[in-house]
Amino acid sequence: MTYERTGREPEDGSMPRPRLPAPPAWLRWLPLLYVAAVLLLEPATPVDWPVSFVLIAVPLVTAFAHGPGVVAAATMFALVLEGVLAGTPCCAGRSVGYLWDRHYVASYVCTALVGALGTILAAHRIRRERTLADVRFVAEIAQRVLLRPVPHRIGHLRLESLYLSAAAEARIGGDLYEAVPTRFGVRLVIGDVRGKGLLAVETAAALLGAFREAAYDEPELPALADRVDTSMSRRATQLGGSETSERFVTAVFVEIPADGRLVRLVNCGHPPPISLRADEVRELESGRPAPPLNLGMLVDDPFRLEVYPFGPGDQLLLYTDGVTETRDAAGSFYPLLQRLRSWGPLPPKELLERLHDDLLDYSHNGLQDDTAALAVCLHPEQPPVGASAR
Repeated sequence: MTYERTGREPEDGSMPRPRLPAPPAWLRWLPLLYVAAVLLLEPATPVDWPVSFVLIAVPLVTAFAHGPGVVAAATMFALVLEGVLAGTPCCAGRSVGYLWDRHYVASYVCTALVGALGTILAAHRIRRERTLADVRFVAEIAQRVLLRPVPHRIGHLRLESLYLSAAAEARIGGDLYEAVPTRFGVRLVIGDVRGKGLLAVETAAALLGAFREAAYDEPELPALADRVDTSMSRRATQLGGSETSERFVTAVFVEIPADGRLVRLVNCGHPPPISLRADEVRELESGRPAPPLNLGMLVDDPFRLEVYPFGPGDQLLLYTDGVTETRDAAGSFYPLLQRLRSWGPLPPKELLERLHDDLLDYSHNGLQDDTAALAVCLHPEQPPVGASAR
């Protein structure tokens, strides 16, 4: 399963209360289908093979999709139906009824016992489902704090975000993104934390906190990346352990000035952004990308600035390696550039919706890694980039 987040949150920022997952329709109707099968088979079976005995399982079948009240009612229904079938002479060619035959009495006792156990099982299942729903609700709130919905509009820019979790129960991973309007222009970051689990989530939260603070202060993009790198190194040192240098984050820092005529990039070991124009789709590959954050000590001049043209109608796609490392049934990687070229020009919202559907279709709903993407498009006839709206 996957969890989707595309920036289409409620306008008031509210979160719906958790609801218990609805079981499949066939599972809800299974008890009635089971009883119908018994009623069809009972008249056709010999006296020595009364099919009505299998009604013992009705409470257990009901417990898979219904609550304890329904299971208790199904138990009573099964007991009454067993008595009716046992006491009806015409069933299975009998000349007399067997309502109080010892074998049938044993069947009644077993049905009542299974019904009691099924009622307990249903109550336990409901409690577990409610607990899971509450945990997922809290995790979703935590993710909204970690990955705030990006503005759909910042001046000339149109933005959309996508987040897909490979583990729907977890909901939170190490992929991250953010977009903030500053006096230097709109600044964005997308990143992928090495590893998984709580440590990855904590690292992503630390990086986003450092970026959100430094983005407003540092006039130069390489200085911003350096400041975030310092925060990551400090955090890794505080955690201690023998793998301090392996706690790294790949990231891309982006700056689009107020006039929107160019885009500045600092790539820290991350998959290169993709520039989409009406007649061109290409990767913005740096000849010498910087190492991932917390590995800057490996080189003397780690953060190099790259500048590219970015005119009206141009679009920038930032993504994590969960996109390009998605595999099909044959094990082939997802051909992102080929797909983008075949789709043609699409607005940010439609682009990410198409990417979302295509990733799930390509992997047969079997994503193995978290995936994040951020689409940014420059439109004319809009207010200056400094103004933002959600």
